[in-house]
Amino acid sequence: MSKEETILDILLAVAVFYPMGAAFVSYVIGRFSKKARDYFADVVVISEFALVLYLALYYLMIGRSVSAGILRYQIPGFAGLGLHFMLDGFRSVYVVVAALMWMMTTIFSKEYFKHYHNRNRYYLFLLLTLGATMGVFLSEDLYTTFIFFEIMSFTSYVWVAHDEKKESLRAAETYLAVAVIGGMVTLMGLFLLYHELGTLRIEDLSAWSGIEAAAGKQPDKTMIYISGALVCVGFAAKAGAFPLHIWLPKAHPVAPAPASALLSGILTKAGIFGLLAVSCQLFYGDADWGSAILLIGTITMFLGALLALFSVDLKRTLACSSVSQIGFILVGIGSMGLLGNENALSARGTLLHMVNHSLIKLVLFMAAGVVYMNIHRLNLNEIRGFGRKKPLLNVIFLMGALGIGGIPLWNGYVSKTLLHEGIVEYTELLKEGVVTPSMFGIFGMECIEWIFLISGGITIAYMTKLYLAVFVEKNADEERQKEYDANKKYMNWQSLAALTLSALLLPLMGFFPNVVMDSIADAGTSMMNAASLHSSVEYFSVENLKGAGISLVIGILLYLVVVRLLLMKKTESGREYVNRWPKVMDLEDFFYRPLIGVVCILGRFVCRIGDSLVDGIVVLLRKTVYRDKSLPFELTEGNLFTYHLGEFLNSWEEWLDQRFPKRRRRRKKEKRNYVHELAMRYWELTENMVVITRTLSFGFLLFCFGFVFMLLYLMLR
Repeated sequence: MSKEETILDILLAVAVFYPMGAAFVSYVIGRFSKKARDYFADVVVISEFALVLYLALYYLMIGRSVSAGILRYQIPGFAGLGLHFMLDGFRSVYVVVAALMWMMTTIFSKEYFKHYHNRNRYYLFLLLTLGATMGVFLSEDLYTTFIFFEIMSFTSYVWVAHDEKKESLRAAETYLAVAVIGGMVTLMGLFLLYHELGTLRIEDLSAWSGIEAAAGKQPDKTMIYISGALVCVGFAAKAGAFPLHIWLPKAHPVAPAPASALLSGILTKAGIFGLLAVSCQLFYGDADWGSAILLIGTITMFLGALLALFSVDLKRTLACSSVSQIGFILVGIGSMGLLGNENALSARGTLLHMVNHSLIKLVLFMAAGVVYMNIHRLNLNEIRGFGRKKPLLNVIFLMGALGIGGIPLWNGYVSKTLLHEGIVEYTELLKEGVVTPSMFGIFGMECIEWIFLISGGITIAYMTKLYLAVFVEKNADEERQKEYDANKKYMNWQSLAALTLSALLLPLMGFFPNVVMDSIADAGTSMMNAASLHSSVEYFSVENLKGAGISLVIGILLYLVVVRLLLMKKTESGREYVNRWPKVMDLEDFFYRPLIGVVCILGRFVCRIGDSLVDGIVVLLRKTVYRDKSLPFELTEGNLFTYHLGEFLNSWEEWLDQRFPKRRRRRKKEKRNYVHELAMRYWELTENMVVITRTLSFGFLLFCFGFVFMLLYLMLR
């Protein structure tokens, strides 16, 4: 290996740990100068983008030509299995996307947080999460993925709780609960998977059927399925897949807009990264696994779109939209499992929709941030008409709306076309008997295709509602509308640059799909075990435009019938938007929280029974087998130590009194019994210790000590 390649390998670790180290430097700087801290954070994210862009270009231009050119770096022995990083096509694409989004949102944060408290804390965790996210996307094995995935979950929790309001803290509580429970389940799955395969390296998982266990037997297929499903729980939770999506619609509206863009655009893709590793490597071409993912994806896709259609909150609508778009991606992953060696279209559509959704949500959430930082409202009835005389913001938001709606000539159309073609291709091959039948059958796949098109139509409907409400309709309050129209300086030039450059990418990618989008797909589908594309895709053929046209017609009809007639009501000042989604259908409040409460009650009952049973057995044994024997003498107070020490001190006092008579006469009225005093001190100390050991804080303290010693043992063994 040349010196240049060694340096490039080391730069992989630098890309991960550089922003994490810079996070603490930014915090120190912020204690003295907020302005210097802001510029320092800008320098960090811009240099991080330059670094990963250089590494990605190196791989795509040089390293991809030879397998030895793939960059790898490892830190052996860390936490037992060590940390392993690598750079291939998929990772190259996504570290660049992640760094680009961090750069744009950090630049935008300077103005957005102008009137916020705790900005120093925000920048600290912003950069820490950047490093953790890079660790996820550059990880070579699932163990490294898991370590940085959990770091990312805990650091991003602070984003959700940043406002410290009641709603923010509750949403952050939900986010953390889902992350922690999902992480614990994933860790159990990794333990089982490592026990069966002896490796967690992502590229080695596809060969599990040929791995022999130590006893000479093949790995247990049932255990492989169980461990794979457990591993995917935490990743699916972070991605926002049904039924673990509950955190996403609540966390995004309360988090600051730049953080919402990253939560939606990148952190959900960290979950998709784990799902891809398991689905495309461990269960490559597995029809049963593909069917399960396809079913979850279909429900997530439709349910998220429906939630967004009913929402009357700008950021909540975009958050529910993220759930739906994650469903589209999961449909692509499921289709890959069903198609096996014919998965070229689905694989390319999955990757491109991941990239498209990231960039689109970057634009939409920053545009929503501009609205919020000016009027501090998100309800559609209150922000109605804000953008009527703001043409630049209008165009920026429109680019995102057209992109996510899958309108031809915008980037979302390209990826949705490929995903749709993947479903159609499997249905056709199923009719011909070429591929393995799934649980759905031909009729089921045709239904999924229509749900796909209808979900696309719902997307167009709710984005039309948002666009018309903010940029076309007038506010019912005339005075408020005048204030909105008079607000000409609604963002500074840095925010303007960040939004404009981000928005320009969307039509650029859609106008030249064979140049831009195909190049990204060619580079990024390596980790996905994607088959080669036999011929270039005619994106603007009549057949492909037909699918987009059907969704467009459905979207227009839904807007005119459902939104205008059912989701609006007449008031004295005009018509206003209403949320008619039944509260009883809130999964968190009406299922998960009651379920956790029941589990806790049952747990306490079982523990109380167990505790009483053990106490009863101990008492029974003491009265029978281990019957107490009478002591030679029994102390009425204290213990043997306090008794003998008190006797010694009493004797010492007597000796002093005999030696010094004057001292004895002074002490006649205040003679002390040290046996009693020490016994009282002993019982006071014992009582305090009992109180302390029964507190939750003491339990957490012991847990922390144990956890620290365990980590030290794992790192130094």
